[in-house]
Amino acid sequence: MEKFWNKYRIPSARMPFRDYSRGGLYYITICTFNRKMIFGQIENHEIVLSPIGKIVYDEWNRSFQIRRELFCDVFVIMPDHIHAILRIHDENTVETHGRASLLQQSYTAKKHGIAYRSPKSISSFVACFKSAVTKKINQFRHTPNKPVWQPRFYDHIIRNDEEYQRIWDYIIDNPVKWKNDNHLQ
Repeated sequence: MEKFWNKYRIPSARMPFRDYSRGGLYYITICTFNRKMIFGQIENHEIVLSPIGKIVYDEWNRSFQIRRELFCDVFVIMPDHIHAILRIHDENTVETHGRASLLQQSYTAKKHGIAYRSPKSISSFVACFKSAVTKKINQFRHTPNKPVWQPRFYDHIIRNDEEYQRIWDYIIDNPVKWKNDNHLQ
């Protein structure tokens, strides 16, 4: 385990050689702090958002209005997490008609320090989204500095159409399968 400022730190789960601001498809999951079910509840296989869940929903949609390079293909807000497929359109990517896309400028990894996030990257988006939502939820609840999210998030780079469809189906079916999940045990 690495140390930062003489404290143990879990290394990043991101692939060190991947530029997460590069064009592509990304599956992400963001969970609430201690998996608390604060965003709503599942009724008749659909999410019914709580007032806090509505804050998350509104901020999620606002996020894509202010970011030209980032699009959300599909998402679902669950009682204690969010699943989404995000699409980054990179201005430096040249489409090659069915072949792998090429970067116009080569990507060179730079050492910017332990907490650096590339601008317009998935990590930068998630950090800004979580920060904005936390601020609004804590204002709503009158709970300054109370954590809303787990410190990290899960991501997966989607590599082909089959994977995309499988993940899409998983996201759409998530509310239906909620009772089969471990949440109610």
